[in-house]
Amino acid sequence: MRADRRAWATGLRPGPVGYRRAEVLRGGFGALVGIALAGLTASAVPGGPAGLPWIVAPMGATAVLLFAAPASPLAQPWPVLAGNTVSTLVGVAAGKLLDDVTPAAAVAVGVAVPLMMVLRCVHPPGGACALFTAVGGAAVHDHGWAFVLWPVGVDTVVLLLVAALVNNLTGRPYPHVPESPPPPGADVPPTERVGLRTEDVRAAMDRLDRGLDVMPGDVLALVREAEAHALDRRLGQLRVGALMARDVRTVQPQETLYRARMLMNQHAVKALPVVTEDRRVVGIVTVHDLFNLDVAALDPVSRVMSSPVTTVGVDTPVSQLVGLMADRGLRHLPVVGDDDRLAGIVTRAELVAVLHRALVDARP
Repeated sequence: MRADRRAWATGLRPGPVGYRRAEVLRGGFGALVGIALAGLTASAVPGGPAGLPWIVAPMGATAVLLFAAPASPLAQPWPVLAGNTVSTLVGVAAGKLLDDVTPAAAVAVGVAVPLMMVLRCVHPPGGACALFTAVGGAAVHDHGWAFVLWPVGVDTVVLLLVAALVNNLTGRPYPHVPESPPPPGADVPPTERVGLRTEDVRAAMDRLDRGLDVMPGDVLALVREAEAHALDRRLGQLRVGALMARDVRTVQPQETLYRARMLMNQHAVKALPVVTEDRRVVGIVTVHDLFNLDVAALDPVSRVMSSPVTTVGVDTPVSQLVGLMADRGLRHLPVVGDDDRLAGIVTRAELVAVLHRALVDARP
């Protein structure tokens, strides 16, 4: 129980899924607002029999996907909108063609599921829409084909709009767009050259032929996170703070390039973080900037420095440096403390040394 409380306080829920506190709050708030606005909007639209509901039960399942699993392929705009409306059309047709409720329900769901698969709009609440419409009673039957637009269409569109608003405002992009693979012939980062690529995952999914409804880019991202976690475990959860050089030579933006060159020569370094008077990092200047550009010795450092500059925190796992340095080509990373001021610097040399030590220790 005490461990559970600690996990919740740090933002992680115990259990196999591990929802963060922010995700739980976003899911509850989004569902509350989405269902409320969908019902109010549908109730404001005139028309329909007196007994017709303003919001139908399958919208609750749609809300679960939109706000608790917005990255799922089943929760994207096309599956949500087309899945609900197409399945409702099937349900209306089944209810009109078959008088008996049980055969109508079976036919409605039995047709809606393969139709959603063919149209690439599989959305589980769509099956519920087909079932609800087929057995919906006199009010739904009297409303007929218009039931697709009101309330189902209105409810679905409002939920989609609220999902886009709530998810994006709380830091989770929606609609979800996975990382696209590089075009054929394009150069790929070093870690991709020796590891999995999106086309590898897609080919594996095709060979499995099990109808895996997940995006290859998301699978690849999950595998890379797992690899980073495994590397972090292999390194003993080593943090950047234990690896960085603390005695860092720095320059300020207004200092001259002559002074920067002098510091590099005297201390045999190839990069200098550019900091303000209170040691906040505003850029970085490297040997390439100083010696391969047509600049005067008295020009300020701010003219050639790279800004903004990528920094890492003292508590950043060393495993995260692999992607930054290998894939993004960064050779020097300033390290900042909790106060966002310069605390040190880490270079490729330190990273190579750590990885070499891990390989040596892993030998049988």
